[in-house]
Amino acid sequence: MIVTIDGPAASGKGTLARRLGEVLGVPVLDTGLLYRSVADLMLRAGRPLDDAKAALEAARAVNLADLDRERLSGAGLGEAASRVAVMPQVRAALLKLQQDFARRPGGAVLDGRDTGTVIAPEANIKIFVTASPEVRAVRRLRELAGRGEAITYEQVLSDIRRRDERDAERAAAPLKPAPDAVLLDTTELDIEAAFREVLKIVRRA
Repeated sequence: MIVTIDGPAASGKGTLARRLGEVLGVPVLDTGLLYRSVADLMLRAGRPLDDAKAALEAARAVNLADLDRERLSGAGLGEAASRVAVMPQVRAALLKLQQDFARRPGGAVLDGRDTGTVIAPEANIKIFVTASPEVRAVRRLRELAGRGEAITYEQVLSDIRRRDERDAERAAAPLKPAPDAVLLDTTELDIEAAFREVLKIVRRA
């Protein structure tokens, strides 16, 4: 079984995907970490984020075994990842890696922006998670503060709105629900209530 959970930044899709993977007993891939890894490799090498050649080299060097969620989840890398993710050559370089993960024997759960539309359009279950920008900003601020990052609500909200616009308007794999995705608005739901809704969707399928 392949399950995809897409949505904008801080919608809760990552937490929901990880919890669902535990329940189903299948591996989980946060595809956003791949783009964060590309940005991280470029920044550590001192390469500008608009350097298409350097971005492609970094994408080809990404290794799933090296993805460190804690290190890659900072606010700065989120913005940087959004910038390299608009490059078609970067997305193309990472495509097979993600597709191979999705199609491994036994199934998988993937979360990201285009897992149900591009990575695994054949997925058995597709969910698109969203929430208002303001609620997502509060959630992300809480997460970043928990890691000791000094950032304001206004900065987080501005970053989320900027990333939403960039993700929706990019030419390659724009952020949008798959036609057969189930929409889940978590604006008024805490994580427990949202996960109960995800389980209902999976059980109905």
